[in-house]
Amino acid sequence: MVAQLLGLRLRLLGNLFRRGPWQVVGVVVGIIYGLGVAVVCLLALSGLRLLPGVDAIRDGIVVAGSLLVIGSIVVPLFLGSDDALDPRRFALFGMPRRELSLGILAASFIGIPALVLAISLIGFIVAWTRGPLETILAIISAALAWATCVILARASTTLAALFLASRRAREVSGFIGIAVILLISPLVVLLLQVDWSTSGRRIVTSAADILSWTPLGAVWAVPGDAASGDWLPAIAKLAIAAGTLWLLWLAFQRIVEHTLLTPGRIVASHSYGGLGWFGRVPPGQTGAIAARSLTYWLRDPRYWMSLVMIPVLPVLLVVPLAAVHVPTGILALLPLPVMCVFLGWTVHNDVAYDSTAVWLHVASGASGFADRVGRLVPAFLLGIPLIAIGTIISLLLYRDWSVLPSFIGVCTSLFLAGLGCGSFTSARFPYPVPKPGASPFSQPQSSGTAAAAVQSLTFFVAILFTAPALAFAWMAITVDPAWHLAAFIDGIATGVVALVLGVWWGAHTFTVRGPEILASAQRA
Repeated sequence: MVAQLLGLRLRLLGNLFRRGPWQVVGVVVGIIYGLGVAVVCLLALSGLRLLPGVDAIRDGIVVAGSLLVIGSIVVPLFLGSDDALDPRRFALFGMPRRELSLGILAASFIGIPALVLAISLIGFIVAWTRGPLETILAIISAALAWATCVILARASTTLAALFLASRRAREVSGFIGIAVILLISPLVVLLLQVDWSTSGRRIVTSAADILSWTPLGAVWAVPGDAASGDWLPAIAKLAIAAGTLWLLWLAFQRIVEHTLLTPGRIVASHSYGGLGWFGRVPPGQTGAIAARSLTYWLRDPRYWMSLVMIPVLPVLLVVPLAAVHVPTGILALLPLPVMCVFLGWTVHNDVAYDSTAVWLHVASGASGFADRVGRLVPAFLLGIPLIAIGTIISLLLYRDWSVLPSFIGVCTSLFLAGLGCGSFTSARFPYPVPKPGASPFSQPQSSGTAAAAVQSLTFFVAILFTAPALAFAWMAITVDPAWHLAAFIDGIATGVVALVLGVWWGAHTFTVRGPEILASAQRA
């Protein structure tokens, strides 16, 4: 049975070269790239053999190897595709669980990722050829590390195929993956700010000492400890690595058994009672459009992607500034204005998300004013509490409530100006977006230049309207507190003016360009 699965895996890999010419070229390029990465890792690790010290080498390998183990779990979970070795594909053949698990796992060792890892681990072995016993331990550790990474990747892929079968589950996992990546990026910035010449070695050593006693890093520390003369810790960590692999094998068998007995996930249809938001808003054109917009904002993943980014982006801005020692008080005032301008920006292409359903607005003769105002309701329901709560939190951190008028004026102006500009651009310059029901991470190729131009216009106009309030607020902080009132009045006034002008101009544009908007939706 194992031999049959291995043969099946080889035939699947061979079929990659029976596709179209350009697909074959892509496969070959991918293989060359993977082998190139493997050779670089092999040479780099082998070069460590020439260095006299072993402690620094051991610490670096433990940290890098631990990250590799984590990647073996995370990458297949969030980026996994159609799994040819999904145990459910063999459910009708009556294979025993243990033999099927062994066959699937053995077939997983045949592939480009496993080959790249194996070549890299040869360099790991060469780096620790400092004695016969150290070499033997390095070979055993490399075999354990290879098997651990492969079984983790296979288990992660199987679980992803089981639990992420529905579109909604994949979208949620994608959101989480993007959020994690964005939240990790400030950590990378902080690491770049570390003076590695003085304190970098201490940080790596501390991390390696901890990781080497965990299932993540124990297998990578065994030959290094042996080369340092710490034989007892080396044997103990080898036992941890072997025990970890054995537990993973038992867990993988349970996963295969559970997968075999679990049918494909069927997305249950939802039954909604009542009229939903249509029964809660005032009757009329504006209320109906507001109800549609609220429904979209709550259920459409394409809107979720923008909303998830709003609280993450200030983190990406504040952490690098904190790393270059920007005063804490200034940092406390930055997140809320950033979130306000991005929340106002979310409506800049709202019409395009309707796709061909926008014909309802055109065919029914809905007024442009009702369309513009109705689409702003969800943003207002989020923006007003955001400004209120965010102001309190920001000023508690800033510890000076005298800036309250300026802060409210600036945030309100950014939010309202963004909504006003977005009300116009969504009617005048709609650009293609993912279709309803499609992945929010896909993007039509024809929207690149148009999207960049419209997005830049929305940001520029919002900041331009807010520039006087920002100037007054800066003067109030640095020159005379009396300017706080001017910043408040100017921010509120310019924000309202920008909103009114944007809604009026956008309403006129929507009424005049109704057929063009519908034609644009059909072409996208």
